[in-house]
Amino acid sequence: MSFASLGLIDQITRTLASLSYHTPTAVQSQAIPAVLAGRDVMAAAQTGTGKTAGFALPLLQRLVMDGTQVASNSARSLILVPTRELAEQVHESVRAYGAGLPLRTMVAYGGVSINPQMMRLRKGVDVLVATPGRLLDLQRQNAVRFNQVQTLVLDEADRMLDLGFSRDIDNVLALLPKRRQTLLFSATFSDPIRALATKLLDDPVSIEASPRNTTVTAIRQWIVPVDKKRKPDLFLHLLKRHGWPQVLAFVKTRKGVDQLVDLLDSKGIAADSIHGDKPQPARLRALDRFKAGEVRVLVATDVAARGLDIEELPVVVNVDLPIVAEDYVHRTGRTGRAGASGEAVSLVCADEVQQLAAIEALTQQTLQRKEEAGFEPEHRVPQTDPGGQIVKKPKKPKKPKGFTKDAPVVQEDVRFRR
Repeated sequence: MSFASLGLIDQITRTLASLSYHTPTAVQSQAIPAVLAGRDVMAAAQTGTGKTAGFALPLLQRLVMDGTQVASNSARSLILVPTRELAEQVHESVRAYGAGLPLRTMVAYGGVSINPQMMRLRKGVDVLVATPGRLLDLQRQNAVRFNQVQTLVLDEADRMLDLGFSRDIDNVLALLPKRRQTLLFSATFSDPIRALATKLLDDPVSIEASPRNTTVTAIRQWIVPVDKKRKPDLFLHLLKRHGWPQVLAFVKTRKGVDQLVDLLDSKGIAADSIHGDKPQPARLRALDRFKAGEVRVLVATDVAARGLDIEELPVVVNVDLPIVAEDYVHRTGRTGRAGASGEAVSLVCADEVQQLAAIEALTQQTLQRKEEAGFEPEHRVPQTDPGGQIVKKPKKPKKPKGFTKDAPVVQEDVRFRR
């Protein structure tokens, strides 16, 4: 099957060929014809399987074929995403796919000055990629109107709800035309997202290009039990032992990220970080340095679990397990992209057994345990069964109080019985 056979025009197929896109993925082959036909779509696919192209390619073609001129301070299509990094990635893809097409695109998110974004919107844009909060900021300042919106895309909608964007999404939806095409694309679909889809989508085409909430099969996954305080030392040990050329490491807190980067720097290992306290330009510089090979280890919080598209990333290390089990799928999805192989290693302490059980239940797999010599934990990580349940040891029967096995038998003194 070719992209031309899906109904894409010559200009787009030539661009795809120049980008070395030759054969559509499963989600692309199902989604592109449906979007071109004007249908609403609800699609779930593993991260790294090309879902951005699944909605961006037909969206660009529909805009070109429609030919409507965009008005000042208006947008013809909206793509909502949960994080700044994902906004940048999606916009970069849209620009690449739309090379040579007479369309204007832009990206808008917080953490940077709003003024350049307001200036860019004065001429109107055909495709606006945005985070919900910044989009509403622009609307409140009359920098953008939605009366020309033909298509709304919610990308990674489950993550938007996890991050507390539910009210922002409702506010955006209230401003949009009732008659529009709506597309939901995500690596996972929680039950609240399915409820949202029922409310928003009109007779949608449902696409599940991979089982719900599964990790990429090309990723080799295992866990290393360890005490919490020894995690940084174990990470350094594994880095040296395996000789990984590049590693994306996830840590739970911003403070933890900074501490690990400081430790790596002290050992002469080039490292940088991405977390919510860093301004957006600094986050983008860190990512660019990592992609360019200037940095061996990129340490991040879950702000980077979605939206980082790094070619041939060999290893993801979960220094801390995520609080939300679905984020494990997205973290590990940074490796093994586009059919490549990869590794995902998790350093797990006893306190994280509940998260481990939730991950195994979600992904329907039991992660292999490999103890590392010299790092065996004093506080053992309880075993889990194939269903992700914690296996509890049977309790010993309690002995009656005041009774011991070898206690002498006390004879009753009958002298005081009256």
